[in-house]
Amino acid sequence: MIPLRDSIRSRSTPVVTLALIAACVAAFLYVQGFGSPAELTAFYEAYGAVPRVITTGPWPQAGVGLLTSMFLHGSWAHLGGNMLYLWVFGDNVEDGMGHGRFLLFYLLTGALAVLAHVVTQPASAVPLVGASGAIAGVLGAYVMLHPRSGILSLVLIPPFFVRLVELPAVVVLSLWFVLQLAQGVMVLGTPGVATVAWWAHIGGFAAGALLVGFFAARR
Repeated sequence: MIPLRDSIRSRSTPVVTLALIAACVAAFLYVQGFGSPAELTAFYEAYGAVPRVITTGPWPQAGVGLLTSMFLHGSWAHLGGNMLYLWVFGDNVEDGMGHGRFLLFYLLTGALAVLAHVVTQPASAVPLVGASGAIAGVLGAYVMLHPRSGILSLVLIPPFFVRLVELPAVVVLSLWFVLQLAQGVMVLGTPGVATVAWWAHIGGFAAGALLVGFFAARR
């Protein structure tokens, strides 16, 4: 199920959402200029979130990785999928919080998402990159703020079923969360098996749903 748009029009220009998308695209284009796979690997190890570094240090690198990992992606598909979700859901969450609070919320839930992943694989030396955890926080906030909003989604069931359907946000995002949880439970306790940081998604979504009340603007 791929979300394409929601039914709520933002009352303000989502400048932070647009800036986050631009920053992620710019970072991805930057790393495309690296001359060799070894250079790219070294860059991700320095600026991704490496669980072993976060648990044992060096602490300056751990702190940098918590932040910079949210702006790095491993492929065009990884980048495109994340930016689509941020574009569809980010504007109304930003509208409900205000620009400054939304930026703080995004970075905080992104960091908490990384830590949720680290808890499940504390000794891993594989860098975690991607905005997925922070965007999961946005999804958690969205479902709390706009549970009845209509989400136009493309439903793909191979090989032949393709439909456009509009469903309430609570249905679309609850299904998304259940899928992440199911995948996360399947790989729990098997380090190195998962290529997707499912527990970052789970932790980010939960953090977003729990923290939205502290960040939403009072009207």
